[in-house]
Amino acid sequence: FLKKLPCAFKELAIKGVSHDAGVTVSTSESVGQNDLLIVGPGVLGRIVAEKWRQEHPDCKIYGQTATTDHHSELTKIGIIPSLKGPRVDQKVPYVIFCAPPYRTDDYPGDLRVAASNWSGEGSFLFTSSTAVYDCNDNGFCGEDSPCVPIGMSPRTDVLLKAENVVLEAGGCALRLAGLYKKDQGPHVFWLSKGTVDARPDLIISMIHYEDAASLGIAIMKRRLRGRVFVGCDNQPLSRQEIMDRVNRSGKFDGKFEGFTGTDGPLGKRMDNSKTRAEIGWEPKYPSFTEFLGLSN
Repeated sequence: FLKKLPCAFKELAIKGVSHDAGVTVSTSESVGQNDLLIVGPGVLGRIVAEKWRQEHPDCKIYGQTATTDHHSELTKIGIIPSLKGPRVDQKVPYVIFCAPPYRTDDYPGDLRVAASNWSGEGSFLFTSSTAVYDCNDNGFCGEDSPCVPIGMSPRTDVLLKAENVVLEAGGCALRLAGLYKKDQGPHVFWLSKGTVDARPDLIISMIHYEDAASLGIAIMKRRLRGRVFVGCDNQPLSRQEIMDRVNRSGKFDGKFEGFTGTDGPLGKRMDNSKTRAEIGWEPKYPSFTEFLGLSN
């Protein structure tokens, strides 16, 4: 759920790319003022790359990955690939870290490596998760709401420790609600199951992948230091409401039958009005309902 589109980029001439470790910027090339390093160029990272390229057509975009599995497709969409690793010959002014925590043994360490690749100009942004907020009763949460105390949950510990690395380096954290697009998100999983043993009234806050990318870019363009922001659409829905809309939309094959659970923790209703006011951002998709072409 925390996981993070091909586009017609012209292929770049690739110089000084290391397939062993790190991003190697050839010393024969100067670093552009809008060059971007994406650590974890998956679904979210690739949308960021596409939108960044539209605004900065002459920049170089680097992508660090855990394996070489997708390097050829990254090259085709104009991202210069390399394996994640320590340092670069010339640091990059913009760095965004979109890699999830489940593919590494040392997530905070990976953030330290990313910070070492940042020149200190531009912006360094870590896409974290609203899971860090200490709320499981369907209550309201904003940017300044309390977080789960360190030591209470391994899942949130790793995120909060990674955030601390970023903030200490002068970067910013963007805590994202549940990411979705038509073919990815909890609704796709639940629809594939038909019936799910989970309580229907758990509230989920959401944000479309495109909106998460546009918000991340808007934050990076502000070149802020040591700040925490939230990404969500401000229209939280219960599990049942999400799947009622999926069934009603007519956009999906199959029909969801229902949730059968009756207990367990609830969710949280995220609100990012403070982030919107400061960054001057609004989502393309104001709600999951409107994304599906339905009226609220």
